[in-house]
Amino acid sequence: VSYFMGIDIGSCRSKGMILRDKKIIASYECASGGDFKIIAEKVRNELLSLAQIDPGDLDYTLATGYGSKQVTFASEIRSDISCHSKGVHYLCPSVRTVIDVGDLYSKVFRIDGNGNLLNFLLSGKCAGGSGRVLQVIAKVLQLKVEDIGPLALKSTQRIEFNTGCVVFAESEAVSRVADGTPKEDLLAGIHRALAAQLQGLAERLGIERDVALVGGGARDVGLVAALEEITNLDIVVPQAPHMTAALGAALLAGESAAEPVSRGCASAT
Repeated sequence: VSYFMGIDIGSCRSKGMILRDKKIIASYECASGGDFKIIAEKVRNELLSLAQIDPGDLDYTLATGYGSKQVTFASEIRSDISCHSKGVHYLCPSVRTVIDVGDLYSKVFRIDGNGNLLNFLLSGKCAGGSGRVLQVIAKVLQLKVEDIGPLALKSTQRIEFNTGCVVFAESEAVSRVADGTPKEDLLAGIHRALAAQLQGLAERLGIERDVALVGGGARDVGLVAALEEITNLDIVVPQAPHMTAALGAALLAGESAAEPVSRGCASAT
């Protein structure tokens, strides 16, 4: 029996999975906090406890994500895009275009029929094109992030946001609230604005169906609906879409362990 661990240390959330014979036997996530090294060890310990195995039982550990270089016990490091590609393919084999809405950046990438990365594009450094804008607006409206998607779907008169910049969007949201604009209409507007940025990024790369949405933003039903409306496509949302990089990391760990010669610890790209 072989056990493979994948750990994804994101800027906001950290996730991990353990696979046994390509089947998920343990899954865990928590806030990343400030010390990625400590968080990585916490994720590993929680996963080992859930899987009821010892550290020595692990055959290979692969790390990915913003803080992957702090995962000192990893056998290897890979880019989160490569890991997402493998994870999405495992869950949804028909997908060829993936949109990842993360906390700091959004990414669009194309994959082949084996889950290998073909090409990708990153959003700019402005948080207006990432999931951070949803967190900012939720805070302005004094709502939990998980509540804003369902509320946005209740909108009857969507507000149009004139900027993709999170700072100006926050300022505009504050003034709209002061004017008595219903929260659901404001939320529908910010979801539409983010969806428009994601669509623009995807069209620059070239959209090939099927299209999947992953990352923390994929758990927002309001964003999924806005993206479907603006692209006129059915968007595939994998099970636990925020965990696909951790899953892919574990799958790639299995592939690396099967290679005749270990590649050692490669740099993230």
